[in-house]
Amino acid sequence: MAQSIYITSAEGHSGKSTVALGVLDALSHATPRVGVFRAIARSTVERDYVLEMLLDHDGVDLPYDDCIGVTYDDVRQDPDAALATIVERYKAVEAQCDAVVIVGSDYTDVGSPAELAYNARIAANLGAPVLLVLGGRSAQYQTQPEQLGSSLARTPAEMGQIADLALAELDHGRANLFAVVANRADPVRLDETIGAVRRSVDAHLGTTGAGATAASGPTTVPVWAIPEDRYLVAPSMRGIMRSVDGELIGGDPDRLTREALAVVVAGMSMVNVLPRLLEGAVVVIPADRSEVLLATLLANASGTFPSIAGIVLNGGFEIPEPVTRLLEGLGSSVPIITTGHGTYETAVRIMGTRGRLAADSQRRYDTALALFEQSVDTDELLSAFGVARATVVTPLMFEFQLIERARAQRKKIVLPEGDDDRVLRAAATVLKRGIADLVILGEPFEVKARAIELGIDIQAAEVLSPFDAVHVHKFAEEYARLRAHKGVTLAQAADTVTDVSYFGTLMVHLGLADGMVSGAAHTTAHTIRPAFEIIKTKPGVSVVSSVFLMALADRVLVYGDCAVIPDPTSEQLADIAISSAATAAQFGIDPRVAMLSYSTGESGSGADVEKVRDATALVRSRAPELLVEGPIQYDAAADAAVAAAKMPGSAVAGRATVFVFPDLNTGNNTYKAVQRSAGAVAIGPVLQGLNKPINDLSRGALVDDIVNTIAITAIQAQGE
Repeated sequence: MAQSIYITSAEGHSGKSTVALGVLDALSHATPRVGVFRAIARSTVERDYVLEMLLDHDGVDLPYDDCIGVTYDDVRQDPDAALATIVERYKAVEAQCDAVVIVGSDYTDVGSPAELAYNARIAANLGAPVLLVLGGRSAQYQTQPEQLGSSLARTPAEMGQIADLALAELDHGRANLFAVVANRADPVRLDETIGAVRRSVDAHLGTTGAGATAASGPTTVPVWAIPEDRYLVAPSMRGIMRSVDGELIGGDPDRLTREALAVVVAGMSMVNVLPRLLEGAVVVIPADRSEVLLATLLANASGTFPSIAGIVLNGGFEIPEPVTRLLEGLGSSVPIITTGHGTYETAVRIMGTRGRLAADSQRRYDTALALFEQSVDTDELLSAFGVARATVVTPLMFEFQLIERARAQRKKIVLPEGDDDRVLRAAATVLKRGIADLVILGEPFEVKARAIELGIDIQAAEVLSPFDAVHVHKFAEEYARLRAHKGVTLAQAADTVTDVSYFGTLMVHLGLADGMVSGAAHTTAHTIRPAFEIIKTKPGVSVVSSVFLMALADRVLVYGDCAVIPDPTSEQLADIAISSAATAAQFGIDPRVAMLSYSTGESGSGADVEKVRDATALVRSRAPELLVEGPIQYDAAADAAVAAAKMPGSAVAGRATVFVFPDLNTGNNTYKAVQRSAGAVAIGPVLQGLNKPINDLSRGALVDDIVNTIAITAIQAQGE
């Protein structure tokens, strides 16, 4: 039977989707099969955005329709029959999972004091303990993004009172309390809030005797507080477009994910509108005020005014053709939405738009996870939940381990490609999740402006121009010194070091950064050539090679070399094996090295087999502590049954974790075949053998790939 947790709140707009996402994320890093179940949805016609967001999380593989219990209409018609249906449908999900996150109702349709009691009743019948979410904002301000600040937050005493009422309802419904989270709490009074809720919980447990004995007193139930964050409260431009029944007529659709932090009603002349523009505001402009529209777009593009989130043209007036043509020529990425509503109705609808946590808003998603991780003790949560760390390692679990290890000792990584949106998005995630400190190369104004346009936060990064005179002079002197034997002059060096790959590599070389990640927009040669010239190889290592960390369904293997050396000699193969074993150990993989060939043991001969045999002997002589076997075929290295027949008694055969391929042709094709056919996640290539970590990205790299590579580079830097 799967472990489950029921997440509910005492009222609407508590932000429990943030808590649900955090709990789901924590569980997915500890156990392989995690499920999601929505007990009550608004309807079967309109898809539930909270459920969709949770199902989009990596590691959850369930169809949407299977994860819904009943609708509000079902509950109204017959609460008992609805409860029976919820139990039946939940059990079908439970049977497929090790752990299930159950999300309670939203108080949007039938909100009443009885709703929490019904949620408690559901939780009791499902046998799921309740994680109670308390909303930290006064009810009248819960949906107004511009009304932020401690004056609108509930006091600790008020939070304690709400906890008293909610806990009484849970007790009445015979639900078991698991933990309490005070969400969207006053950031400056978190400890007081936790204390007030803690006293309420302890008093409740002491009164009811739930889980307590006379000798021990009340059982400790975890209490956490997550602070308010303006970006989670603020609605996105897409949400605003839905609220005003609008249509996108201009700008970049991708920017509809940006949050609107304020509302500016531009019902005045152009001269009076411009001083009132605010950072991240949505500007409401009557559709017949073309001059105000154009002035607002020009102000946004100028760099001397705040960057706005979007424009809503109200009134339903048709925009004149010359103005439309002018807008097309401007090519602004600011979303322009048109609606038929009047100014007052439009403003009211915008003010009432809720901020929705959705997977398509990277900033909001990262912020939610970061807040949860910073505020909730996930080890305590998992321990209380009774989830033991699994012996298998899924790709998602391995990626989380990378992030955890990188966080443990933060390093500074330089990203030379500040003009690539994927790099900027990855940088925002890395900074928000605390994975590493970053230096981004590019012209500071351009990089920061683009980040604002994308609706992401990179303020914590250092943005540095590769043409910065002080650094160029310093780097040129060092590069000229290093390459003097090649006849490189200071003038030539000054020209070379403005190349972002050379600039970033010299930062690493001189200790201004701990590692570099590049290649999203540059070739592998362009990325690693400076490293060969400047960083050079570690003592005792003759070549730079690479590995891929292959995350299979239940374990992680190391493949090398699949990206750098086309036809290694036996000496180079030995280097690759020793370096790959060291890389495996660095990432928590016990190295058992298989030197691959088309022959196993003494069964074959030929130049290719002898090369692998000689390389194996070199590894044993240079690193006698390593477990290594070769030549060996892949099936004998990976499959215990084949190993028993072909190489019985071997400490590596059937149990190999590090696979060293005889040449690039074999290695590159094999890793891609396993990646595509077995559904493995290939993380890399990870360069090895350099004095300091430099890693290359695929030019087709996704944002998650870049994040993982930054984490890997940071971990490598920890071992320097």
